[in-house]
Amino acid sequence: MSTIKAVNIPNIAWDTAANVHFPPNFDENKKYPAIVSAHPIGSCKEQTSGNIYGKSMADAGFVVVAFDASFQGASGGEPRFIENPEFRVSDFRFVVDYIQTLPYVDAEHIGVLGICGGGGYAINAAMTDYRFKCCVGITPVNFGRLSREAFGNFDPAASLEKMAKQRTLEAQGAERLVLNLLPSTVEEAKKSTTDIDVIEATEYYKTRRGQEPNGCTSGLFSFNSAALGWDAFNHAEVLMTRPLMAVVGDKPGGFGAYRDAQEIHGRAGSQEKHIVVLPGISHYMLYDKPEAVKPALDQVLPFLKKHLGERENVF
Repeated sequence: MSTIKAVNIPNIAWDTAANVHFPPNFDENKKYPAIVSAHPIGSCKEQTSGNIYGKSMADAGFVVVAFDASFQGASGGEPRFIENPEFRVSDFRFVVDYIQTLPYVDAEHIGVLGICGGGGYAINAAMTDYRFKCCVGITPVNFGRLSREAFGNFDPAASLEKMAKQRTLEAQGAERLVLNLLPSTVEEAKKSTTDIDVIEATEYYKTRRGQEPNGCTSGLFSFNSAALGWDAFNHAEVLMTRPLMAVVGDKPGGFGAYRDAQEIHGRAGSQEKHIVVLPGISHYMLYDKPEAVKPALDQVLPFLKKHLGERENVF
């Protein structure tokens, strides 16, 4: 069974909190391939990126670093609950800065995996930091597109007007507007919508199934404007050169992972790219449901081993 060590990684002006997941029978005198694992929007490292995919990849022989985004979870940064794609992608680079110095990590064999919004960020990070040798998006979501569409009521200009006014008020001393991105209970979710993603997200984040103290599904409204002008897949035709795998279920929901996975698979300039569409599977089943996670990992783990090395002293 893999073991976990909590670490603090220097960032721009604060620390990034991370958990390092070690393989079974870990030997610090050997070199291991490593994977950076990124959590969804409003999530934390103790949820799916760490306790499901992080653990599974470590059990398969990788050193895995699951981290909290800046301004979120146990990581530093003020004000809290900022969801800024530029910072989110920058976080990956600081994590790689740290792990490539570890004596037991093979710096030439580092990959990246992300779930939901973390999947979109992971893809963008792999496009702009070539220390990543391959990339996996688990039900990946382009947070820029989502912000312009469903999160912005399909009227991004109106959203930006509201954000501008709110940020001005806050700069003048008003209380910060922190939005809860989900209903409080599954019952409320079912009353408010028929969208499978909203209902299943609430069931994951607001019940004992996935609830964690730092998985607060909150967002600072006034600082969200950067997301509306951002695109996870910008220049993917030219910049995405790394082997890529996107895993998605065939039951689409309002957060748009199915379409985003199809888009990046089509646009990526990678010579090797795969899209895995799992029948009868929804977005949030891929967070922790064995009937979704197992077939996903059956594709992901061989892909990672192929591109990060399956050397005798590791696997």
